[in-house]
Amino acid sequence: MKLDPRTWRFRRNDSSKPSKPSKLSKLSKRSKASNTDKAASAAPTISRSDLIRESLEGVGARPSRLLITLAGTVLGIASLVATIGFAQTAGGQIAQQFDALSATRVTVEPGKAKAAGGKERATARLPWDAVDRVAGLAGVEHAALYAKLDSVKNVTTVQVNDPSAASKAAPPVVAASPELLETVAGHIGAGRFFDAGHDERGDRVVVLGKNAAERLGVNRVTGQPAIFIEERAYTVIGILDKVGTRNTLLDSVIVPVNTARGELALSTVNSLDIRIAVGAGEVVARQAPIALDPNAPDAYKVSAPSSANALREGVEADVNVLFLAIGIVALIGGGIGIASVTLMSVTERRGEIGLRRALGARTRDIAGQFMIESVTTGVLGGLMGVVVGLFALIGVCLVQQWTPVLAPWAAPLGVAVGALVGLAAGSYPALKAARIEPVDALRDA
Repeated sequence: MKLDPRTWRFRRNDSSKPSKPSKLSKLSKRSKASNTDKAASAAPTISRSDLIRESLEGVGARPSRLLITLAGTVLGIASLVATIGFAQTAGGQIAQQFDALSATRVTVEPGKAKAAGGKERATARLPWDAVDRVAGLAGVEHAALYAKLDSVKNVTTVQVNDPSAASKAAPPVVAASPELLETVAGHIGAGRFFDAGHDERGDRVVVLGKNAAERLGVNRVTGQPAIFIEERAYTVIGILDKVGTRNTLLDSVIVPVNTARGELALSTVNSLDIRIAVGAGEVVARQAPIALDPNAPDAYKVSAPSSANALREGVEADVNVLFLAIGIVALIGGGIGIASVTLMSVTERRGEIGLRRALGARTRDIAGQFMIESVTTGVLGGLMGVVVGLFALIGVCLVQQWTPVLAPWAAPLGVAVGALVGLAAGSYPALKAARIEPVDALRDA
């Protein structure tokens, strides 16, 4: 018998006919299900602030290990920052000390083509009056003809016919016009350079480069010393001790062009050297071939100076390749170090990870904690690397007495690269930590 609450009467309990659930019971069940869902959704999780705080505590828990981990990243970022600074500083320094003589030199040579035998042959000849033809061009200050006399091998101080004597390599003989001294910004240490009169008359006079004079044993020009070229006597009238360009002249014996034409079978000149005003390189390089031969200006090859900007960019590119290679290697080492230490930390903290998972921490909470730790390590390495790189740059500039130059974006770039290295290095350890099962971790602990 059962008391019916609606009628307050007892009625027979018929087990064969199941009773229908009342509205009250339906509401009760629905309320329980709702409470269960709320309880499930209210499972304990870690907040962002707590996650960041505990990650930072984890980073600073072992200072000695942290310093070892940072070493690779610091070295890599320092190399990166120093690379940018050294390249920009070196480029600026070279631009400031740009060689004025090299910047004011234009060389015109006959064009060359390969002959049937594979050897190169000249496709044009420089006229003997080439100096006069280019002298009137705007920007031209001096010009001189220059030719190598490769066929001349016999150069001595005293003519000796001794077959048993040991042969010595003779200094090279070159021919030049009288304007060569001003064109190459040379300096005569003793005597004088030959002039237009010597050249027009075809006088047998020579000027020795200082190294050639030492080899020939000529140390002064008083008394008119003589040397023998192909068994003909030539009077030494000067010793060249310094040049701005064409350093090979210091090793050479220099004779006037017309003397070489009459005495040494000179048939053509190798080049026309032109000294120009600063900034006139492009104009002279374009106009000189036309002045030499208006009908075939393309028959000549012109070498003009590079601009300071081009030189700076070239230096920066060369230095960047070297130092960036060093920086990349160091960054790879730093990333491997961060990954190794983070993996070690995951292994050591399996018990902690299992306990957090058992208390309701989600996999992304665990992964996020280790990711924050590795990124923080990378950022610290980036900051320290920027400081080390700046000190290295300043130290080198102080020693060399240079003005340090560094782009303003170099420091933020170093920190950003450090963070990226930490992010990449911590990805795998973070995923591994997130996949640890709570039961296994607690059992191992």
